[in-house]
Amino acid sequence: MAKSIQFSFRSTGAVALIALSALAGCATQSSSGQVYREGETRRAQIIEQGTVESVRTVTIQGDTNGVGTAAGGIIGGIAGSNVGGGSGRAVGAIVGAVAGGVAGQAIERNASTRQGLEITVRMDNGTLRAYVQDAAGEDFRPGDRVRVVSGGGTSRVTR
Repeated sequence: MAKSIQFSFRSTGAVALIALSALAGCATQSSSGQVYREGETRRAQIIEQGTVESVRTVTIQGDTNGVGTAAGGIIGGIAGSNVGGGSGRAVGAIVGAVAGGVAGQAIERNASTRQGLEITVRMDNGTLRAYVQDAAGEDFRPGDRVRVVSGGGTSRVTR
């Protein structure tokens, strides 16, 4: 016969703190035209110039890495195991883990979603290119002269 799973946590506050710490790792990095990552410094980059053709607001949905699902599942499982007695505790733990996992995944997805801009630029050589980056930082309007800075597989639009 299967034995009931016992949790040795005395306080769900400790578990919540662990889960919040794990979710903090889900914070997304900025893709603004004004933000450089450490690995992008001290590297030569190509600069091209052009004119903004159009700008539109887009939603940038970050990737999820499963931390929210796992943390939510752990918290939900622990909370659910405190419901009822006997076999009811096991059922509560399973239901709590599933519900917590679903909620954790939704929280992680929402935390990594942010506003961005799709900036279409007519380059001085006549080609038309679109760039997506965070909305934070600079405002762009059709007709603005801009620089496109590219290197290491990434590009950014700046003034």
